[in-house]
Amino acid sequence: MSIETITSASSGMYSPAAVEASAKKDNATLDKQAFLGLLIAQLSNQDPSSPMDSDSLMTQTTQMASMEALTELSTTQRESFALQMRANAAALVGQQVSYTGADGKTVSGVVAGVSYAGSVPTVTVGEDEIPLDAIASIRSASTPPAPAAPAAPAAS
Repeated sequence: MSIETITSASSGMYSPAAVEASAKKDNATLDKQAFLGLLIAQLSNQDPSSPMDSDSLMTQTTQMASMEALTELSTTQRESFALQMRANAAALVGQQVSYTGADGKTVSGVVAGVSYAGSVPTVTVGEDEIPLDAIASIRSASTPPAPAAPAAPAAS
């Protein structure tokens, strides 16, 4: 391996400036591309008389694989939650719901439709579009409201 090969590998896509630019995209996360860039820079700039420890390389590779698996799991959970919200919103069609209206009072009505246009599904109650997370209570539209508790008899 010649010095020119090492220099050309470190001056291309994985130059320190490119790695730094990739890492600055989102300071909270280190993506796979930035990790690989750092690893290549580390390997290309190591001292030939004392090469990188293979245990360290395996540890870093394992950490990267774990990071990818966690990222994939997080994405799957997010998609699952969104699908669950959509299914729950669809199940509300024809149900009686209560929510807090714009004037601050509790409003009730029957859900006539569902919209998935936003990040949170909305249900249509009369003329109102209500976010799914703003619904306070649900009951079957055919179930009459619970009767008020009878007053206690007056003591004689």
